[in-house]
Amino acid sequence: MNRARRARIVATLGPASRAPGTVKALAQAGVDVFRLNFSHGSHDDHAAALKAVRGAEMALQRPLGVLADLQGPKLRLGRFANVEIAVKPGHTMRFDLDPTPGDETRVQMPHPEIFKALRPGMLLLLDDGRVRLRVGERTDEWADVTVESGTKLSDRKGVAVPDAVIPVSALTPKDREDLAFALRLGVDWVALSFVQKPEDMAELKQLVKGQAACLAKIEKPAALTDLEAILDYCDGVMVARGDLGVEMDPEEVPVAQKLIVRAARNRGVPVIVATQMLESMTSAPAPTRAEATDVANAVYEGADALMLSAETASGDYPLEAVGIMDRIMQRVEKDPLWPTLMASEHLGIDEDVDALVGAARKATDAPSTACVVAFTTLGGTARRMSRERPLKPILVLTPNPNTARRLALVWGLEPRLGEQPDSLEAVTDDAVNSAVKFGLAQPGQRILILAGTPFGAPGAANLLRLAHAPQPRTKKPRR
Repeated sequence: MNRARRARIVATLGPASRAPGTVKALAQAGVDVFRLNFSHGSHDDHAAALKAVRGAEMALQRPLGVLADLQGPKLRLGRFANVEIAVKPGHTMRFDLDPTPGDETRVQMPHPEIFKALRPGMLLLLDDGRVRLRVGERTDEWADVTVESGTKLSDRKGVAVPDAVIPVSALTPKDREDLAFALRLGVDWVALSFVQKPEDMAELKQLVKGQAACLAKIEKPAALTDLEAILDYCDGVMVARGDLGVEMDPEEVPVAQKLIVRAARNRGVPVIVATQMLESMTSAPAPTRAEATDVANAVYEGADALMLSAETASGDYPLEAVGIMDRIMQRVEKDPLWPTLMASEHLGIDEDVDALVGAARKATDAPSTACVVAFTTLGGTARRMSRERPLKPILVLTPNPNTARRLALVWGLEPRLGEQPDSLEAVTDDAVNSAVKFGLAQPGQRILILAGTPFGAPGAANLLRLAHAPQPRTKKPRR
């Protein structure tokens, strides 16, 4: 089963969707990668969901990726004696380390690292930005704050400090337990939440040790200032617009999305655009016009994948949400202006190692070219080919199931398992036979082949070859 589009769909599994039959139906409808959200659900829930994905993969004969999304260090207030207090602009109170239940005058903020980072005049955002406060006097143990907007505060609401880098590890003890479990399950991708600096991703990669690909969720303003350095440690990146939108002014979020997508594409790093893509479909069978336009714009930008969250995890219409996202993507990719608009977000190749890929990309413009077939062990050749956004299908053949599943996230790739060829003749035969078998080439059409020698050794592609799908044999007339 091939996709009729290049952009990919990531869908979150949850109570509404993790049953095996639903997972298979979602994959048939268009899901390429399934997200396990470790902010919710038990380990048993996630194990059952992954088993269902692998079952769907076997049934559909198409590699499906699994992304484990770690919760990260969610900073929160303590508790109030009466659960909730009323506030209004001008209300003053103190945040401190005292665990005693709070009231209108004070409440615990059990994060000494925040107090150390605060400075007078800094902004604090609570309850996803519903309450805005300004810092006054402070020490390393308390801070006086004044409410600028908001009406109430209640137990355990989240705290965001957009103006500071909080000296806290991006991996909490819970994350470390969840990570070890996810790796034992055999997930393909691990996403780290609330990344602030390159060291956060470096720590994750050290723990993962190559057992999965590592993805940074960009949802802190501090990450934007250090984006290029963070990308040095990333196999993928996510524009996590939910928390990013809490800590940034609304008008800044679309600009940040453009910045992240452009930086990732220039690096050849897969990028996911996420959060509230089709939010209204959590409870409605059709999206708003603005949501449809939001999805379309991400495709025009050349994002590798778009993600559904509550829409598929807990919504009433998970299959419908995937179906409409698939249709919007396909419609955009039929727009004659789509290639030009997508190309405008990419600076072009700039490395010698990509020269062969650049030549292959140019060759795909020929009407006689049906597809590209890329042989890869670890996925590097395929990702570089995807980076150039050719308009012809890219069939990826790899003997490694883990590579195939990781590449399910990447724009335009059709990963499939194949034998490791050991000669130029085998490379050519496998490429031609596979392109025909998977319906990507018709008789007589040209097939571009990308491979590396020595065969089977990881490294950059150094071989570009042309072949043709064979013409059907015609029977000679009997005399």
